[in-house]
Amino acid sequence: MDSNDRTKQLLYDQFIRFLHVYENHKDTEIEHFLSIAQRESMDKIPQHLTAVHMIDCIGKHEPINNTAIAEAMNLSKASITKIGNKLLEEGFVKRTKMNDNKKESYFRLSPQGKKIFELHERLHVLEAERFHRSLDKYSEPELKIIHQFLHDSSMDMESR
Repeated sequence: MDSNDRTKQLLYDQFIRFLHVYENHKDTEIEHFLSIAQRESMDKIPQHLTAVHMIDCIGKHEPINNTAIAEAMNLSKASITKIGNKLLEEGFVKRTKMNDNKKESYFRLSPQGKKIFELHERLHVLEAERFHRSLDKYSEPELKIIHQFLHDSSMDMESR
């Protein structure tokens, strides 16, 4: 095996390790969110990360209908309907009709949903800052290579 092949194998091994670490992190993300929400005295919190992300989507685009949420989140309309009904039942969202279209329903956040949305936004800002700090050690040309690699890897995974 030549040097180039060894380097590619090391990159592959590191990539697989990254995926495993990310998978473990994803499994604990909702627990982390719930613990912060409880520390902030939020008594009612969605128990699934997808529901939190739906609240985030609604908060960024309200009023928004099922179809637009499904497209934005890359989920089926049936999934969005199910999650939306649960969020409605739990009081995180409100369903409204537009004056010009009485047939279609739109979601808006309730005051309780807005608290979840704001907490989620704050946590995303902190994560972005942490990520940016982790990139401080790289030069501009290295960052461009990292960007290209992540872009290419994402495109490759999406095409599968």
